[in-house]
Amino acid sequence: MLSSSRRRFVLGLSGAAALAAFPRSGQTADYPTRPIRLVLPYGAGGAGDQIGRPWVDKMSSLLGPTVVDYIGGAGGAIGAASVARDEPDGYSLLLGNGSTQVIIPLTAANPGYSVGDFRAIYRLISSALVFAVHPSVPAANLRELIAYAKANPGKLSYGTPGIATGNHLVGESFKQQAGGLDIVHVPYRGIAQATNDLVSGQISLVIGVMSVQLQELGRAGKVRLLAVTPEKRLSGAPEIPTAVESGMPDLRYEGWFGIFAPRATDDAIIERIAQATRLAMADPALQAAYRAQGMEPDSDSGPDQFQRIVEATTASLAPVIKSIGLSNL
Repeated sequence: MLSSSRRRFVLGLSGAAALAAFPRSGQTADYPTRPIRLVLPYGAGGAGDQIGRPWVDKMSSLLGPTVVDYIGGAGGAIGAASVARDEPDGYSLLLGNGSTQVIIPLTAANPGYSVGDFRAIYRLISSALVFAVHPSVPAANLRELIAYAKANPGKLSYGTPGIATGNHLVGESFKQQAGGLDIVHVPYRGIAQATNDLVSGQISLVIGVMSVQLQELGRAGKVRLLAVTPEKRLSGAPEIPTAVESGMPDLRYEGWFGIFAPRATDDAIIERIAQATRLAMADPALQAAYRAQGMEPDSDSGPDQFQRIVEATTASLAPVIKSIGLSNL
C-alpha cells in the first residue's frame, strides 16, 4: 500500500498531467501567469477560512499561486461586490454562498451587485439545516411540532443567526407551509448563542446548520433533533428524517459554499478552474477535513451543475423573501 505522502505525490502528478492536457487557446493560453486571488467576504476565522483556505492550498499546487484576500463587511456584500466589479480574467474569484449570491441581492437596497453578476464555477461543500427543539417541547417529529404549535399559538419561539439568513427563511417557509403557524422568530448574531438559549430553555426551537455540537447535544438528551432540510437523509446522521419525509414535501434546503467569477470570464478559464477544483476535491484527505467540520464535500460539481443549484436556491427563497416583506424588488 502507498503511504499517505506517496498518495499525495501521485495525486499531484496525475493532477498536473490532467491539467497540462487541458486545451488552451487565445487569452487563456498561459493562464495563470500571476497569483489568483480568492476573496473571502468575511473576516478571518469561521466557515470562510475553514472552506476557502484548503481550496487555496490545493490550487497553489495544482493550478498556480493562489492567495486569500479578506474583504469583509455588510454580511459579505462588500467582498462580493468587489469581485463583481473586477476584471473578468480569472484572477479575482469569490468564495460565495447562498447569502452573498442569492439573499443579499434579493433583499439589500443597494448591495452593489445583482444575482446575475457572477458565473458559478464549482460547489465545494453543502450543509444541512436541522430543526432542534428543547426536550420540554412535546414533539418527536415535525408533524407533532406542527400540531403542538397550532394548539398553542404564540407559545413557541425559534432562534436563527439573524434576519434574512437561510435559517430564518426556512423557518418562515416552514410556518407558511404548515398553514400559517404562530411561532415567534428570535434573531441572534450567531447560532452559538441561539443554541445556548435553546439548551437553557430560553427558546423552544433552533433552526441551525447541522454540526457535531448539535449531534452531541442530541445524544446527550439536551436537545431533540426532529428533521433535516436536504432532500435525502445525511450520511453522518441517517437516523434523522428529512422534512420531506415528515410531511413537508416543499421544505427542502441545502446551504452551500462555492467558487464564483465575474460574469464575463472566459469559458476556458472557468473550465480550467473547475477541472483543477474537481481534482482537488477528489483528495480523500480534503474530503475528510470538510466532513470533520460537519460539511459534505462535493466531488462531482462543475459550472453547469452549480449554476442550477444557485438558480434553484433563488427560486425557492425569492417567494418567501417577498412574502415577509424583505424583497428589494
